[in-house]
Amino acid sequence: MAAAGGPAGGGDQAAAGGNRRLKYVSLAVLVVQNASLILSIRYVRTLPGEPFFATTAVVMAELLKGATCLLLIFLQQRGAVRQFALFLYEAVVLQYLDTLKLAVPSLIYTLQNNLQYVAISNLPAATFQVTYQLKILTTAVFSVLMLRKSLSRLQWLSLLLLFAGVAIVQVEQGQGGRAGSPGAAPQSYAVGLAAVVVSCLSSGFAGVYFEKILKGSSASIWLRNVQLGLFGTLLGLLGMWWAEGAGVAARGFFHSYSPLVWGVILNQAFGGLLVAVVVKYVDNILKGFATSLSIVASTVASVYLFGFQPRLPFVLGAGLVIGAVYMYSLPKAGGPRRPPEEPAAPLPRGAEPADSGFLPKPACKEKGS
Repeated sequence: MAAAGGPAGGGDQAAAGGNRRLKYVSLAVLVVQNASLILSIRYVRTLPGEPFFATTAVVMAELLKGATCLLLIFLQQRGAVRQFALFLYEAVVLQYLDTLKLAVPSLIYTLQNNLQYVAISNLPAATFQVTYQLKILTTAVFSVLMLRKSLSRLQWLSLLLLFAGVAIVQVEQGQGGRAGSPGAAPQSYAVGLAAVVVSCLSSGFAGVYFEKILKGSSASIWLRNVQLGLFGTLLGLLGMWWAEGAGVAARGFFHSYSPLVWGVILNQAFGGLLVAVVVKYVDNILKGFATSLSIVASTVASVYLFGFQPRLPFVLGAGLVIGAVYMYSLPKAGGPRRPPEEPAAPLPRGAEPADSGFLPKPACKEKGS
């Protein structure tokens, strides 16, 4: 009996060790992806010289993500071109009502992605990272109003602390008046703050709306992203024409693109897909911890990259936000701790699920899963 139990026990220990390593790797991926995108956008948008057109970057990210999802669907169809074409025709064209449901969240996501460029271009990266956690508050409010979800007293307290922390940071930063880099585009703190607030509102509404209309859907996560990308690309092109059409026509679509800009676009396009793969190995507590670490990482990196000087009110406000994020992710009293989730539908950058306020919830699963 002992001989039989030994290998089994060793196998269980090896499996537990492997799961622990996967959790740590997933945590690192979440922190790096979350912090690196904000820092890289801030860096390329504050470089001296003419900036690239942010609206074209949003369009390119949608195209790359859509192309990646199409490739994955093609591989799922085992490389059969005819079967692949028929699948897309039936899912996108024949079931057009199902496709049209995604027009609203796609419009919101496109607006949100453009607003994030505006916000990060005008706010210090650390300030944006802290302020952007208001998306947890907006997601919670919309989930209560639209999905009739209930929050624990601890979660309501955490939302109050979150708002207080962000308010302290805004008062301190608004009085500090940060100057931009010499030769870089002019910056407006008021414009950046307005952009991040609207982005948080849209993030909360889009996440809740997306969950509400897709509950019970059996469509694959890759198909949903193709449908979102279809509208996102068209709406992104329309936004580009409306906001920067004259400049794009005069200077070109890829004006001021550099390897760093392409790196930002690739991060934005594939970051959400990568997060959707690793999120199955983490629970809400680890997600909250990852968000808190991202705030710390962005602040520390901003000190070295941008000469950001956090003062005591910023440290206090950021500390309240970090604590609130972690508190909000804790299980409800008397309830079981949530197990790791299945791979979630990878949403565009910043889209918040109504479930946790951190990362996409598995609103739709693969067929046959």
